[in-house]
Amino acid sequence: MTTTPEAIHGYISAGLECTHLEVEGDGQHFQAVIVSPAFAGKRPIQRHQLVYAALGDRMREEIHALSMKTLTPEEYQG
Repeated sequence: MTTTPEAIHGYISAGLECTHLEVEGDGQHFQAVIVSPAFAGKRPIQRHQLVYAALGDRMREEIHALSMKTLTPEEYQG
C-alpha cells in the first residue's frame, strides 16, 4: 500500500495540534510544513521529535523520507 500525503496529514493532525499543515509527496518522499503552538521554545530537533512521535511506527514502516519545516504560529506569520 502506498502512503499518500493525505494519510500523513491525517496522522500528524491526529497526534499534534496544528494551526497549519501542508503535506506533499510522491508516495516515497514527502515534504511537510507544520505549524504548531507545541513548537514554542523548542529547538528544531525537538520539534521533529514531536512530529515523529505523532507518526509513531509509521515513520519506520510506511514513510521512507519526510522533510519538515516546523514553525510556531508566530514564526509562520512573520
